[in-house]
Amino acid sequence: MGNTYVPSGRGQERDTYKYQFKIGNKIVHGGITNDLERREQEHRRTHGEKGHIKQVGRRTTKEAARTWEKDKGYS
Repeated sequence: MGNTYVPSGRGQERDTYKYQFKIGNKIVHGGITNDLERREQEHRRTHGEKGHIKQVGRRTTKEAARTWEKDKGYS
């Protein structure tokens, strides 16, 4: 899951993922990152190996991702 440049039309890169870290069907954390694999490993060290990341939507701009994160109460 590399960081491929995808223009957003306003000169900003869509290089940020929105995600939820889940254990089973329970969401235990949500946030944004530019590297899903790295972030999943960080959460597994904290929450346990059974957890997994579920990407939410498509990659987006960092600004839009931060707005989503704030609106969801993850930040």
